[in-house]
Amino acid sequence: MSSHQIDILFLASLVGVTCALPGVFLILRRVALMSDAISHAILLGIVLAFFMVKSLSSPLLIVGAVLTGVLTVALTELLINTRKLKKDAAIGLVFPLLFSIGVILLSRFAGDVHLDTQCVLFGEIAFAPFNRLMIGNMDLGPQATWVVGGVLLINVTFISLFYKELKITTFDAGLAASLGFFPALINYIFTALVSVTAVGAFESVGSILVVALMIAPPAAAYLLTDRLFHMLLISAALGILSALGGYFMAQGLDASIAGSMATFSGIIFFLVFIFAPERGLMAKLIVRKYKKWDFASETLAVHLLQAEQAHAEENERVVKHMNEHMLWSDDYTSEAIVKGLKEGVLKKDGNKLSLTSYGREKAKNILSKE
Repeated sequence: MSSHQIDILFLASLVGVTCALPGVFLILRRVALMSDAISHAILLGIVLAFFMVKSLSSPLLIVGAVLTGVLTVALTELLINTRKLKKDAAIGLVFPLLFSIGVILLSRFAGDVHLDTQCVLFGEIAFAPFNRLMIGNMDLGPQATWVVGGVLLINVTFISLFYKELKITTFDAGLAASLGFFPALINYIFTALVSVTAVGAFESVGSILVVALMIAPPAAAYLLTDRLFHMLLISAALGILSALGGYFMAQGLDASIAGSMATFSGIIFFLVFIFAPERGLMAKLIVRKYKKWDFASETLAVHLLQAEQAHAEENERVVKHMNEHMLWSDDYTSEAIVKGLKEGVLKKDGNKLSLTSYGREKAKNILSKE
């Protein structure tokens, strides 16, 4: 593997972790769409800052991006507070407006600048290692690696220092306010963090991949655990896996690296969505099937108990007539009986069913709750 490929893989892994960490809180706050809004709307702030300083390397570009990100959230909340629009509709109005203004200014007045809409949307991580950070004659590696690494350090530091505040304001803003944590202030600082993350990554990988890595790994982690700390770790790991897996998929398909990484993150989420142990689609289908037959066996138990109490068990206990008594199909009745026998609710004496002591007690408990 060449040094160029290693640089790309390392940068991609950094981007995966950097985007995934704040993405966890976006998912938990039910504002995942805000990552899309911020990552696009900050283009306006970058363009305006560039017009002021005439330099793509100026730190004022990040300041402009952060201010635009905060403006996006402020305008969105202003529309929501009017109670005329829901959150998704407000976001859908604000970020296309700001993004469109940025695109118009960029194409009209800065058409000859490297900062173009193609770069903003799709990026090109394959070219990032060619832009080196040089100090004297010393080559310190790709400049993008240092930028994204710095943003990752900011993210980790902020989450570590304000972990308790983020946790409380995310899950119960009312409680946070009563405890004096200023949830609105935390929200704006967090928005600034998301803005810095987006602007630090999108020149290399594009805003589309930034959004994908902010949403897909955290959403998958949310399906795998209920603990916030574990969710952060899993999200970071899945972010790295999305980046690495996407790179090798791009090599195999001879396709866009950023596009393949975004696709791979979607594949990971899709697999987790299906096979997650507790919240996955398969797990829910299995639980639903189990509950279906559990309910059927309990219904049989109640039927037999009522037959006992009515002294009609001789007629009601015959297996081959059970479907007629329960008004079930033959197959459904057979499955329900098998389930009841396995669970120890029923026992079979020849061609007749009866309740076990456990089944009788269970049926009495069910009847007592009705």
